[in-house]
Amino acid sequence: MRDTLKLAKQLAGLGYGSRKQVAIAIRDGRVTGDGEDLRFEGEPVDPPHGIVLMLNKPAGFTCSHADQGRLVYELLPPRLRKRDPKMSSAGRLDADTTGLLLFTDDGALLHRLISPKSSIPKTYEARLARPLEGHEAALFASGALVLRGEEKPCLPAALEVTGAQVASLTLTEGRYHQVRRMFAAAGNHVDALHRSRFGPLRLEGLPEGAWRILTGGEVAALKA
Repeated sequence: MRDTLKLAKQLAGLGYGSRKQVAIAIRDGRVTGDGEDLRFEGEPVDPPHGIVLMLNKPAGFTCSHADQGRLVYELLPPRLRKRDPKMSSAGRLDADTTGLLLFTDDGALLHRLISPKSSIPKTYEARLARPLEGHEAALFASGALVLRGEEKPCLPAALEVTGAQVASLTLTEGRYHQVRRMFAAAGNHVDALHRSRFGPLRLEGLPEGAWRILTGGEVAALKA
C-alpha cells in the first residue's frame, strides 16, 4: 500500500492526474514496470523533476501562462502542463517569432538560462524588408549600438549575411525585441524572425509545433 501511495504521488506530480485518478490507474493495471521502465498506459513515464523540453514554436503563439489568445503551453500535452513544479519557458519569443523555445520545471536552471550574467549565445534568422547595405555587421559587432529608449549599448553581436535580405544574428543578450530593434537602428525592418540556436542546442529535425524532451547529454551541455 505504501509503495502504491508513493507511486501515485510521484505520477500525480508529473501531471498524470490527481492522486486518486492515478491510484485508480495503478489498481486497473494501466501503470506497469518499475524503476527506469515505468509506463503509463503503455507509454514511458516522463522524467522526474529537472525535465527540459525543446519546442519548435509556430507564429501566433504567446509565451505566457495567462495572456489571452493562443499560448505556447497549449502545444504541450495536458500532463506536461499539470506538472508540479510547473513548466515555464526559458525566456520569451514574441508572437510573430518562430523557432527554438525551451521549457523546464527546474527553477535554478531556468534562472541560469535567462540570467544576463550567463551570456548564452542565441542565433536568430532574419528576413528583412530591404537589402542589407553592408555596414550592419560592423555596427552590431562594435558594442557601441544604443537602442532607442535605452542608454546602455548592446553587447557585440555577430551578423552573418546569407542573402541580399537574409541574415543570421547571434546575441548573448535578451533585451525586449532586441533583434528587431537592432535592425531598425540600422535602417531596416524585420519581416520574419526565427530562432535556430540556444547555447549548444540547434533546432534540427523538429517540425513546427512539435516538441521533444532533451537527452541527459543535452541537458548537461546546456548546464555547462
